[in-house]
Amino acid sequence: MKEQNHIISTIVEHKPGVLYLIANLFRRRGFNIESISVGATEQSDLARMTITVKGDERTVEQVVKQLNKLIDVIKVAILDPDSIVTRELALIKVRALDTKVRSDIINYAEIFRARVVDVSSESLMVEITGTSDKIDAFIDLIKPFGIKEVARSGITALARGVKSVRIE
Repeated sequence: MKEQNHIISTIVEHKPGVLYLIANLFRRRGFNIESISVGATEQSDLARMTITVKGDERTVEQVVKQLNKLIDVIKVAILDPDSIVTRELALIKVRALDTKVRSDIINYAEIFRARVVDVSSESLMVEITGTSDKIDAFIDLIKPFGIKEVARSGITALARGVKSVRIE
């Protein structure tokens, strides 16, 4: 079976310790979390976790079964990559020592619909949102300028259309 990235959406109790329990489950099973994003949902007592994990389908199905056994986990679903919207946020600090370099970085940022959010005498900080592929492409493009730091939020995702992972 082929290993690939799978996106798991979970609705969990919004309380201390839940993230630890879920991360510990992955650790015990020997799975690496490729990315994770967590935030409150439309219901203040619930949170949505979007977890990206690499593995074959059988392995990911086992993870889902284990997640469903946790008391604080309300709902779990493997999202179909063909019918979801994914986004990620990245902040990228790039070395920019002269006006030509600054101008080039700003032009690339505009092409990628990114924004310059901070300027210093030696660097620019760019904020970019989009798919992971878009962010990877932007990073590859500006790498020759000298990337000083990168912070990425991890993937967040929702199913398209009327399908949803929520409590009815």
